[in-house]
Amino acid sequence: MRLDRFDYFLPKEQIAQHPTPRRDESRLFVVDRATGRFYHENFPALKKYLRPRDALVVNDARVLPARLVGRRTLTGGRWEGLFLGQRSDGWEMLCKTRGRIADGETIAVDGGLELMLVRRTELGHWILAPKDAAVDPTALMQSAGKTPLPPYIRGGVADERDSERYQTVYAERPGSVAAPTAGFHFTPEFLQELETYGVARERVTLDVGIGTFLPVKAGRVENHRMHEERCEITAETADRLNNVRGKGGRIVAVGTTTVRTLETAAGSDGRLQPFSDSTSIFITPGWKFQAVDVLITNFHLPRSTLLMLVCAFAGYDLTMDAYREAVKRDYRFFSYGDAMLIV
Repeated sequence: MRLDRFDYFLPKEQIAQHPTPRRDESRLFVVDRATGRFYHENFPALKKYLRPRDALVVNDARVLPARLVGRRTLTGGRWEGLFLGQRSDGWEMLCKTRGRIADGETIAVDGGLELMLVRRTELGHWILAPKDAAVDPTALMQSAGKTPLPPYIRGGVADERDSERYQTVYAERPGSVAAPTAGFHFTPEFLQELETYGVARERVTLDVGIGTFLPVKAGRVENHRMHEERCEITAETADRLNNVRGKGGRIVAVGTTTVRTLETAAGSDGRLQPFSDSTSIFITPGWKFQAVDVLITNFHLPRSTLLMLVCAFAGYDLTMDAYREAVKRDYRFFSYGDAMLIV
């Protein structure tokens, strides 16, 4: 398929710049695949579309404060870096500064650490080596890092409130540089209400990587190289979800990251197996879903792999019609935006 088929018009003012005052005050756009009809609700109405014996599956990844700020020791110019992961030869990061930076240059990071630029990777990232090799990058980020907002939210500059709101309430396992944003709408109280109603809750983990921010550049979708992300589903979780389906319940995935984890772990018979490794699964229209029955998601960027996944789940025409309707009805888009439920 051509990439431009996944484009749509979105007024800039509909890109949400701040979260709603309360998490569950967002709107809910409901897509019924069986009838092709749309319904417009508030998020707590989700309950009436779920059934006792369903299982809500969430991604419990926690966003690291992975945005570091410092100064170039050579010029004194401001430098920003986004930590992507630790490798054998250093820390992999995205770097942003005025002018060109070169191998061997050093950066003084706020918090007292000095980093040396080792080399540039084939993807355009940088490998930086800390002067003190014993420094734990996670500990450094916890003390000196900032929340790494996507660039379409206030230019990526976080404020104090974002440290709490750019996380889900069930975030537990640190390792992501972006949040599984479909979960932003849940409060502890609403999760408890669903549990009381009979909807089980299960956890998987997918560490959301920088690929979430990267645009698809290939003119044809099938030529895109999907990024890798680490994900995990335990044997106990897989067994419980298999039992849910065996008893007539549905697997309700909260977010595209959860979908990618479940579909990675699913066999051709639809049964889930334990999995703990990297996945580069690329879900596009024509994909035969094995493990997901219902999807809760946000509205995604044009030409993104996330929009392609939603088109695969709901059908291309129905999804693009829904997006046009959401624009017309002034829904809020992207990470801090409103939610979509596909049944």
